Amino acid sequence: MKAMDGKKIAIVGGGPGGLTLARLLQQSGAQVSVYERDQSRSARVQGSALDLHEDSGLAALEAAGLIEAFWANHRSDLDSLRLTDAHGMVLHEHLRRMSGPGKRPEIERGPLRDILLDSLEPGTVQWDCKLESSELEGEQVVLHFANGQTATADIAVGCDGSNSRLRDLVTPIRPQYVGVALVEGLVPAAKHAIPELWELLRGSALIALGGERTIGMGTKPDGSVLFYAGLRTDDSAGRQSVEEASGPDERVRWFHANFEGWSGLWEPLFREAVSMVWRPLLVCPEEQHWKPKPNVTLIGDAAHVMPPYAGEGVNMAMLDALVLSKFLLGKDTPGDAIAAYEAEMFSRMRSMTADTMVNTEMFYAPDACERVVALFRSFGGGESAVPPAGEA
Repeated sequence: MKAMDGKKIAIVGGGPGGLTLARLLQQSGAQVSVYERDQSRSARVQGSALDLHEDSGLAALEAAGLIEAFWANHRSDLDSLRLTDAHGMVLHEHLRRMSGPGKRPEIERGPLRDILLDSLEPGTVQWDCKLESSELEGEQVVLHFANGQTATADIAVGCDGSNSRLRDLVTPIRPQYVGVALVEGLVPAAKHAIPELWELLRGSALIALGGERTIGMGTKPDGSVLFYAGLRTDDSAGRQSVEEASGPDERVRWFHANFEGWSGLWEPLFREAVSMVWRPLLVCPEEQHWKPKPNVTLIGDAAHVMPPYAGEGVNMAMLDALVLSKFLLGKDTPGDAIAAYEAEMFSRMRSMTADTMVNTEMFYAPDACERVVALFRSFGGGESAVPPAGEA
C-alpha cells in the first residue's frame, strides 16, 4: 500500500463508483471517508435498474468480495427487453444473458447501494455533505460543504456526477449538452393505473422508437413503472415546457405536442405519473485530456459523463474504481498512481464515448426502428420469437 501509507483519502460522492472505491481501498486498510450529499441512505428513491457487465461492474464486485451478495439481490425477472414502434407494435424481444460469456444481469440501484454501504466500516460515509468548493493547500485538498463543514485530505477523488464540483480542481473542460433530453416519470401501482402498457411490458422492460423520439419503461419491485421519454430539443425551452406541465391533462398535452404521430397508447404514462423531471443528456469530449494532479482525480460521470445508450455508465464508474484502487495500492506515490489510472481511463473512454454517441444518434434517427432492431439482432443468441403485434 505504498502510495497510501498514512494518507487520508476523501471520496466525494456516494454512488456505486465512489462506494466501490471505498470498499476496495478499505480492504487493504486505507483511511477512507465518503462525503455524500444525500441526508441519509433512504433520503430519495433510486433510479432505474442497472445491468452489470462481467468485465467491469461484476469484476469490481468480485474484487470487492461482494459478488455473492449481488447474486442474492439481482433481479432475475428482468430477463428481456422489448423493442416496439411508436404504436406499440413489438419489433424484437431481446433476452438478457444472466450467465455465460457476455452476461449482463440486472439489479436495482437501491439494493446495489445497500450492498456497498453495508460492506464499509461504520462511519465511513458522511451524510448531508454537498460539496460547494475545493482548493489545494500545499499537499492537501480542502473540501468545503454546503452544511458549513470543512474536511482535508491527502488524496481526493471526485465521484460526484456530471456536475462535479471537484472537477474544477482537475480541468476547465466541461460536459456539453448533446441536444437530447429525457423526461423521467414514475407511475405507482402500474398494473391497475396503466393496464394496457403493463401487459405490453410483461413485467420486464421496453423501449419504443419513432419520429426521433423514444420512450423507455421498466418495472420496479414495488409494482411501479419508471419511464423515460426522450426527444431532441433545446435544453432551456424543453425544461420550461416540462415544468409548466404540472397536472395530468397538461402532461398529456405535453406528450401530444412533443410526440407527434405517436399512438394514444402512451397517454396513461403521462396522465398517471406522479411527477415529470427534466434530464438533459451530457457528454465529455471523447478526446479530453488534462495534466495529472498529484493528489486529485475523477471517476465515473465526474470524469466522463455520456448518454445511456451503451449501458456503460455505472459499469465504467465501477471499473474506474477497480483500476484506480489497484494503482493506488501498487504505485510508489499518489501522483504516480493517478497518472497511471488517468492514462488507462482516457484510452478506454475515448472509444467508449465515440461508440455511445454513435448509438445516441441511432436511437434518434428517422430510421431508428430498423437500425436499433438490427443492432440487437447482431448481438446473437439473445433473442426470442416475437408474436404478431395483435397477440403481444
